Amino acid sequence: MPKSSKKKASSKKPSARLISSRTVYRGPVFWITTDQVHEPGGVKVRRDLIHHSGSVVVLAVDDKDAAPRVLLERQYRHAANDYLWELPAGRIDPGENELDAARRELIEETGYRAQHWRRILKFYASPGFMAETMSVFLASGLRRGKAEPEDDEVIQKRLVPLPKIVSMVMKGTIQDGKTISSVLWLDHTVRTQGKAALTKP
Repeated sequence: MPKSSKKKASSKKPSARLISSRTVYRGPVFWITTDQVHEPGGVKVRRDLIHHSGSVVVLAVDDKDAAPRVLLERQYRHAANDYLWELPAGRIDPGENELDAARRELIEETGYRAQHWRRILKFYASPGFMAETMSVFLASGLRRGKAEPEDDEVIQKRLVPLPKIVSMVMKGTIQDGKTISSVLWLDHTVRTQGKAALTKP
């Protein structure tokens, strides 16, 4: 039988060559570099890149009812010039691991603690110009507590049934990317595996 002429996709990470890099801005949350790069496709280009320590997102679920309820926040976002419905989230502090950051953010923003934790997703927020990664943690076995928000965090919180949140996503009421991807993951998981999947290790 003749061998296929199709080449297998290489699992090797493509190599780019950084020619030069200059920091043009450094702030408390992120920094920006202007890079000259020789990319794997053979093109030499300028890339302005936002660097970030990475963020965590908490998909906090109360699974006591027939339909799971998800903890949502509503807060003002200047970049959107609007109030947005979102999942609790925040950046990873220096020397902090992802899970510790997720636990801290949930307490700070909502006061809730969770018994079960599992990372379910990791993705780039906007890889065209930003190096920020987002790790999504499923948190269940919730119990209430006192929130410890930062001075600039004015947050409303609400537990919302999953079907209603999916409807909010599909109608465009929820416009935050990390929340959309996490909620759709949850909806798919519950429909295909049942609620028992929410407490898997």
